[in-house]
Amino acid sequence: MGWILRLEQQRALRDADATPVAAPAADVPSPRTFSSATAAGLDQLALDSDPSVRRRAVLAIGRIGMLDGLPYLVSALQDSDAQVRAMAAFAIGLIGPDARDGARPLRTALEDPSPIVRARAVEGLGLVGDAASAPAIVTAAAGCDARMVSIAPDDEEAPKAPETEICRLALFALARLRDYERLAQVALTPEGQPVSRWWPVAYALQRIGDPRATPALLLLATTPGVNTAGFALRGLGTLKDRAAVPLAKAAAFNTDADVKVRIAAVRALGQIGGPAAIEPLLELLGQPTSGTIALEIVTAVGTSGHARAFDVLVERLNDPSPAMRAAALTAVAKLSPDAFLLVLSGLNRDPEWSVRATLANVLGTFGSERVTPALEELLADEDARVHGAALEALAAIKVQNLTAILFKSLEAPDFMERAAAARLIGDSRPDGGIPQLIAAYERGQSDAAYAARAAALEALSKYGGDAVMPTLREALSDRDWPVRWRVASFLHSLGDRAAVPTRPAPLRVPNESFEAAELLHPQFSPHAFIETALGAIEIELNVVETPITARNFVDLARAGFFTGMRVHRVVPTFVVQAGDQRGDGEGGPGYAIPDELTWQPYVRGTVGMALDWRDTAGSQWFITLSPQPHLDAKYTTFARVVNGWDVLDRLSQWDVIERVRIWDGVTFN
Repeated sequence: MGWILRLEQQRALRDADATPVAAPAADVPSPRTFSSATAAGLDQLALDSDPSVRRRAVLAIGRIGMLDGLPYLVSALQDSDAQVRAMAAFAIGLIGPDARDGARPLRTALEDPSPIVRARAVEGLGLVGDAASAPAIVTAAAGCDARMVSIAPDDEEAPKAPETEICRLALFALARLRDYERLAQVALTPEGQPVSRWWPVAYALQRIGDPRATPALLLLATTPGVNTAGFALRGLGTLKDRAAVPLAKAAAFNTDADVKVRIAAVRALGQIGGPAAIEPLLELLGQPTSGTIALEIVTAVGTSGHARAFDVLVERLNDPSPAMRAAALTAVAKLSPDAFLLVLSGLNRDPEWSVRATLANVLGTFGSERVTPALEELLADEDARVHGAALEALAAIKVQNLTAILFKSLEAPDFMERAAAARLIGDSRPDGGIPQLIAAYERGQSDAAYAARAAALEALSKYGGDAVMPTLREALSDRDWPVRWRVASFLHSLGDRAAVPTRPAPLRVPNESFEAAELLHPQFSPHAFIETALGAIEIELNVVETPITARNFVDLARAGFFTGMRVHRVVPTFVVQAGDQRGDGEGGPGYAIPDELTWQPYVRGTVGMALDWRDTAGSQWFITLSPQPHLDAKYTTFARVVNGWDVLDRLSQWDVIERVRIWDGVTFN
């Protein structure tokens, strides 16, 4: 198990001196035992005599994501142990669309005698994105109408009985595959009515965004509870179906309803638009509201574009809450750009950097150089977190001296300003940009963070040509594994299909740390207490399936990393996110850790690691406020909320985390 953990973190199938083992072509793999003197390899460990070792090795191969590992996963689909076969199906899905050659074996696995294997094969086909497998998924889901009909709408318990897991995962897979006809065969009766009011049915129907789902969504929107009605209202808003206005209006005004349902209704009204939808929003705007629902009303009114709300929203520009001021800025500018500029001329400079950054974003929508002086002032803001938004806005209005501005920002002290400048240079590809970007990549070598280097490399890939290739190939050995992996994809897009990131990925700890007893044989599931002025949120860490991520969180907490940190992101009905000392969503601990993906689903209270892209987790974590199946198998789920639900629901953007304390079964600090 120590070998598996180390190789997984190194993103390597085997040690350099290990002899590759051919994957068995058919039948049951021949288990064998390897001594500690044998050089380690996941290909060897996938054939171990212990099924728990084989299962864990198979998961590691999927997490690594190398196509070279696919034959071992396909072979493991024939393992004598059902749990190994199920994990192999899931692991093929983790490799993603590149694993199309695994689709046919996964379809065969849909006929496996074990329902848990069939369930994970369904999930794997959805993650691989094999559209041709949709009919087979429908066949595997036969009888789901009877199995789902009696499940309570808000039931989030997972995993369920394996046969029911097939139903849940089939709904999600067909939504991922964008196949409405096949989804309807599982989710709807022949008359077009939902087979169940269980929330996964509503989720899948709203996620696919097909107008033919409207009648079913209208019915599901009347479901008592939270999740089903919320997802149905979201789907109706996306479809802009005016038949949903009465339902959305009733839900928005129902003060006894869960706030997540009210928010979904408010959003739907804003998306649908038209007089019938806007009048209730204006009425809500005039009522005394606060918190997340007030923010959503302001945002929805801005989305609606109704000029009558302008004067009311202008009053919110002086709200005590920075989040409300930012929302009002965005909304007012949408309603009447010319009047907004007049109002803006009379406003004092906002004391919060986040509002000033929002102002830059807003000014970038004007498409006119008349806002240039204001944006130049924001680019010179004393807070560097405003600069990136100002650069984006200057590019959006096509300011005449943009290239000179961007080249200058490539030398800025702040790594995120340099990253924004590099990204914009890649978009516009001005003359002279290649040497500037090469210098920016070299300059980024002194950064603790990888963002500026990665942005420079991506911009170089957009130029293409022989001049960029040496730097891109050099970056295949960048000190940060996520940069290596990402630049390989850039080289693939430029025609170098043989480009691979240099392996093994660098480790932050000695090899022997992966043999530690507390890592391999945890005696207790640690609990973390996230303390705020509103109270504490207690989470239980998953040290069995995500030991490295859990240990990273514990180490950061005990070092005081989270102490005094603000909750920088709150998206009602979606997530609460923290762990960023910068506060703009771009900060981290100065290193990244590889993903530890599991088949644990994202339901309310799941704690996951935020990412820029694959393997970029660091210190930012989030807690889901409702089920979010599109995050499943994409972001590491390393903990779950066990107490403090009321605190979680009341958190707002910019609330402060006073400290995070860890109970490890022995100490509490």
